Formats: sequence, C-alpha cells, structure tokens
Amino acid sequence: MARPSQRAIAEQDRYLALRQRQFRIAADVVTEAFAALPEVERVALIGSVARPLEREVPRFRAFARAGIAVWHECKDLDLAVWLGRLDRLDRLRKMRSRALRQLFAERNVGVADHQVEVFVLEPGSDRYLGRLCLYNACPKGKPDCYVPGCGAQPFLRQDQDFRFHPDALAPERCVTLFDRAAGIRRRAADLPAAEEARQLDGRAGSAS
Repeated sequence: MARPSQRAIAEQDRYLALRQRQFRIAADVVTEAFAALPEVERVALIGSVARPLEREVPRFRAFARAGIAVWHECKDLDLAVWLGRLDRLDRLRKMRSRALRQLFAERNVGVADHQVEVFVLEPGSDRYLGRLCLYNACPKGKPDCYVPGCGAQPFLRQDQDFRFHPDALAPERCVTLFDRAAGIRRRAADLPAAEEARQLDGRAGSAS
C-alpha cells in the first residue's frame, strides 16, 4: 500500500478539523433548543469536541501502516445536561431531532441523532442518571431495552457496564454552553480550533 501523499494528509487534516467544527455547530443548535425547556438547568460540551484537536496515528489503514499522525477523529458529540425534572425526556429527544434536521436543511451540516449523546445529570450533585434514548418508544423491544433499570424512567437509557467518569466534567475537559442560574450562554463554534478549521470557517456549512 502506497504511503499517503502530502496532499492526502492535508486533505485528511482539513476533513477532521471541519468535522469537529460541524459537531460544534450542532452542539450550539441542540443547546439552543434544550434551553427552551425550563427544566434544563445547564448544558455542557464534553469529550473531544470540547477540546483542541491533538495529533495521533489514526485507525485509517494507509495512515496507520505508515505511522502518519493527523488530527484526532471526532466520531460524535457529547453533551452533559442537568435536568430539574425527568418526565419530559421524550420531548427533549424530539427537540434534539428537530434541531439537527433544521441544521441540515438550513446549513447542510449533517449530524445524525445517534451522533449526539446526551448524558443526563442531577443538578447539585452531578450524579449521572442515564442517557437520553434514541428510540421513539419506551420500551422499544430492542436488546438495549432489557438492561436492568433501562426505561424505569421513560426514555432514560441505561447501558450495561457503562460508567460516566466524573473527570469528564473537569474544567479543562468541559465547556459550559448554557447555565440558567448563572446566566451563561456560550457558543461552541467560538472555541479555539485547528488552523484548518479556521481557514474553512466561512465554508463550514458546505459539507456534510
């Protein structure tokens, strides 16, 4: 297998930087939708989309075989959401879907529902409660639905052997986008980005 050319490496870097940019745009539209519900007390961006990209040898075969490092690949968008009540999770789920559909229709930025993970936390304690479900019914009858505790609160998903790591909320790993009590509203799209993303900023909505 031929070693990737400098052009191929640059193109891969541009794509990975742009993909993080698109996830950040999605974080903003989903957060804006969530903020309309009074029970949403806080929304924070966590995971690799929240942080400046670092270089690493990727899973892509040609790059991996040659030991070529490119920007980290952001595979999904992680949001932590503190909720004051849990009886309207289906509405929250629908708002996520509606915001992403609108983003694609208006800006041609393609982010699917399953790529936006919403981790539900308890206000005050930061206790992890579960994930916002993707299914349009609860229970849906899928294997996931038989995990102990899943669906005890409708549309609050529980995952086998999953543990939410508290360090995901550490200040250096987490960016608060919305905090109702503190009056904070911040745009993920304004966070520092890789040079390739800054160069493509004016065209961020041109690729999906």
